[in-house]
Amino acid sequence: MSGSLMRGLALRRGCLPHLPFLVPAGGLQRRPRMAALCHAYSTMEDSSAKPIGRYPVPNKKDMPYDIVELMEEVERKTGFLPNVFKALSHRPDEFRAFFAYYNAIMNKETGQLSKADKELIIVATSAANKCPYCVVAHGALHRIYSKQPELADQVAVNWELAELGARERAMLEFALAVCRADSITEQHFARLAAHGFDREDAWDIGAIAAFFAMANRLAHYLGLRPNAEFHTLGRGRAAPTT
Repeated sequence: MSGSLMRGLALRRGCLPHLPFLVPAGGLQRRPRMAALCHAYSTMEDSSAKPIGRYPVPNKKDMPYDIVELMEEVERKTGFLPNVFKALSHRPDEFRAFFAYYNAIMNKETGQLSKADKELIIVATSAANKCPYCVVAHGALHRIYSKQPELADQVAVNWELAELGARERAMLEFALAVCRADSITEQHFARLAAHGFDREDAWDIGAIAAFFAMANRLAHYLGLRPNAEFHTLGRGRAAPTT
């Protein structure tokens, strides 16, 4: 078995990129399985469609087997394939590396950050980095995990005026300090500790801010567009079908 296939199977078995596979009523409506599998994942498949970014998306038949399997599994379970998967399939090795680290920081089961906390960090730092893809996509995930349909939008516009609790505000202050490359001092850690975050939690907050700084910049030069489905997720009405 090839090395790339082995790496792909390890990715699928142990750390499938976490998306809201089981979403609340009124959220994402799953499409039939065959509809999910019929796409070619290619920029050539529909010349009338708006491109998802600046780089071509390979045809499914030209992609490595492990990446096709992962993309099909995500699409089956979510009902649509987030455009970041399509965009990064242009560089298979970087696709694998990106989602391996994503899984390491976003799907870890230790620490005091909830899934909603992590998504709110991404929204705040992505807004600071002017990344519409990540603001839209992770704003949708925050709405689903938090059951709060407005908070992510508030944070994206102006986090300082958002209806945040003291714990969330301390978390975002630290994340944004990392995002801006401020000088990090012991006072930053002390403020986190005052709200129940230990040093390992601080690492988690910083790692998410740092990783998504990279992701924001990838999305920026790729010209990555968010899927239309993300805009309505978690707002109490069904996502559009295409």
